[in-house]
Amino acid sequence: MSTLAATPHDHDRPSFAALLRSDTLPLALLAVLVLATRAIWFGDPVADFDEQLYSFIGWRMSEGELPFVDWWDRKPFVLFAIYAVSHALLGPGPLAYQLMAFAFALAGAVLTYYLARRLVGRFSAMMAGAISTMLLCAYASYSGQSEVFFLPLMLGMATLLVDPDHPRFTRRAMWAMLLGGLALQVKYTVLPQCAFFGLYALWVEHRRGSTLPRLAKLASAFVAFGLLPSALVALFYAAVGEFDAFLFANVLSFFDRMPAPQGRWAPDHWLGVSPLAVLAVGGFYAAFRMKRPEPFATWVFFCGWAAASVLTVLLPGTVYLYYYAAVAAPAALVALPLLDRRAPLRAFPALVLSAGFLALLALPDRYEYSLEERQAADELAAAIAPHVGADSDCLWLWDGPTALYRMTGSCVPTKFVYPDHLNNALETDALGVDQAGEVARVLATRPGAIVTASRPMTLQNEQATALVEAALAADYEERLSVEMHDRTLTAWIRRN
Repeated sequence: MSTLAATPHDHDRPSFAALLRSDTLPLALLAVLVLATRAIWFGDPVADFDEQLYSFIGWRMSEGELPFVDWWDRKPFVLFAIYAVSHALLGPGPLAYQLMAFAFALAGAVLTYYLARRLVGRFSAMMAGAISTMLLCAYASYSGQSEVFFLPLMLGMATLLVDPDHPRFTRRAMWAMLLGGLALQVKYTVLPQCAFFGLYALWVEHRRGSTLPRLAKLASAFVAFGLLPSALVALFYAAVGEFDAFLFANVLSFFDRMPAPQGRWAPDHWLGVSPLAVLAVGGFYAAFRMKRPEPFATWVFFCGWAAASVLTVLLPGTVYLYYYAAVAAPAALVALPLLDRRAPLRAFPALVLSAGFLALLALPDRYEYSLEERQAADELAAAIAPHVGADSDCLWLWDGPTALYRMTGSCVPTKFVYPDHLNNALETDALGVDQAGEVARVLATRPGAIVTASRPMTLQNEQATALVEAALAADYEERLSVEMHDRTLTAWIRRN
């Protein structure tokens, strides 16, 4: 009987069973999930609020202008630089930063998976990565919020520090502090997490027998590496003669901004944080009553990081629910004892939680909502564009989507391009200029069009609001109203 000889290539071809035993399939499924949960908003210029400002400043950076000088905000430089790179590579539209955010979100899911693999098998680690991905979107980081950009940097720090027995732990700790410094330049509120990782690294060095003088030197080096990105940015602004603008936006203005009446906790936060609470409580219960995670010290490390990430959320005087995206990955890692398919309940909790969080996203409804929002933005831009110019008759957004400046090709009559900076009463003394005075100056330029909203998002400056209402009544006529983000936005056109 003749037999077919195996070709040399047959031995190189991985079998399906080998594929199941590798990380390839879970990582591929995570990539599909990250894409599925984010592609809904690809191309949507008004998917969320803050990212429109970051996109505008990043786009103008790609044309040689500077944050804090030409355009004002108090977010750190590297966040705008990420947007600038996105727009320089992929154009001025929203897809540029949304694809960049997809890459960061995918990196975060992969790092969560590999951190989870230290405690659980591939299936459970994949569930942890999936839960982190879905929570990131549930807390509004589905398009371009800053949390999607700093979370992978925090995961990178955790990855470098999670193994205290690594022979090159000290060198890895230095790299981790540099990553933390970059994260600080994405959002300053990551400071508690950076402090936790730095203190943890010093504790490991102490356990390894480092003397007190050596610990002091290491602490100084950690601080230096962590502050290096911020120092370089500060030196750059000093070199171009704009250090005062940098200092005010990045430091002083934080202390001048008033906290919202809700403070750090609003009544609706109880429901909003419940997914994180379920993960944390479930993880602790499973760790002590069902199956002790091994190595236990690694799980404790994740718990410490999760606590520090909660401090990141609560650091500002005013806390919004979307800040909790910072806790998405650490909460999923704390829940690993519950998600572990080797535990008494096997895969049941992981499947139920994943299905619940996926249902929370309601992807078909969100896709339909996104289509309606972008259509409304297009209609508003089309109605405004004929009445504004690139050099005069500027559009002014008293309240509305910052993306309209780019979409209409209009000039901008103030460096406070984000509407919230001029209409929010909490910012009254935090801009370096008189808020009502800046509004009066803008109105004196006789904008070609003004956009208002039926319902404010924040407490309003009553004096500035009165100035706008008087100008609209005297010189403007209503041209178009559209529904967007559960508000009615109205375009007012100046009468000739």
